[in-house]
Amino acid sequence: MALVGALVELFTTLVVILYNYMVAAYCLFVPPARKPIHGEIVLITGAGHGIGREFALQLSQLGAVTVLWDINKENNEKTAAEVRSGGGQAYTYVCDVRSYEDVARAAREVRRDVGDVSILVNNAGVLNGGSLLDVTEADIRRTFDVNTLAHFWTVKEFLPPMIAKQTGHIFNVVSIAGFSGTALLVDYCASKYAALGFCESLREELVLAGHKGIHVSALCPYFVTTGLVQKFEDKLQAARNAHDTVVTAVDGLLRNQQLIFSPPSMWLSTRIGLLFPRTTNQYMKLKAGASIYEQYSKRQ
Repeated sequence: MALVGALVELFTTLVVILYNYMVAAYCLFVPPARKPIHGEIVLITGAGHGIGREFALQLSQLGAVTVLWDINKENNEKTAAEVRSGGGQAYTYVCDVRSYEDVARAAREVRRDVGDVSILVNNAGVLNGGSLLDVTEADIRRTFDVNTLAHFWTVKEFLPPMIAKQTGHIFNVVSIAGFSGTALLVDYCASKYAALGFCESLREELVLAGHKGIHVSALCPYFVTTGLVQKFEDKLQAARNAHDTVVTAVDGLLRNQQLIFSPPSMWLSTRIGLLFPRTTNQYMKLKAGASIYEQYSKRQ
């Protein structure tokens, strides 16, 4: 009987694998329809510049009500002014996402002033750059506080209303660094690995609890030319600008994709990389790390 049970389990698993391959192939050629977000309340952390600013501009153009969080009030207000000049709605709050108390305080104000957030974009991020032995303890803690732990604090505040309504979307900006460690970015890569694990674990937890109307997505962009990375040299793949990165991200968000790569070709690159010997991958990554080292050295 044990053998029969094992064979049944194996057959069932193979059927599920085959079915999912067929669904994935179908979606590759016929992607899911984009959902409307007109009137949805979208909260974006780190909205004052770069990717966060682009999220605010592009989502507001789709009719979303944008709630903008940033630790820099001046930059946040500039983003809000751009949103409003384009006919969109924007509410601004100064918030230090490293602090659970400050996140809770700002979340209460958002619920009071605007309403329940239906789409949460965890975008705020920091990058130090440099040898692990040169990065200070304070910088390492700040990296994890912003890039990883802040996701816990915002989700704990905004997930309960989503569960109550059985709808919502948690969209975390991770990085391709969440798949591959890079020299001179030890703390950054580690924080992004953790952020990716957060997304995957939270998604599974919500499914097991029956909350299938709540989507969890991870955006994994290649290096983006923002305030975090000013110059990046890689002959195989150029860094993208914030606008193009968010165009890809928004399309994935509207289609409820779980994992979004920007540029999309990085999806294939990550899988091909698994076929190479580790020494080959290290060689290619060290070439990319050299340009990061150049930036870091000039700041010393």
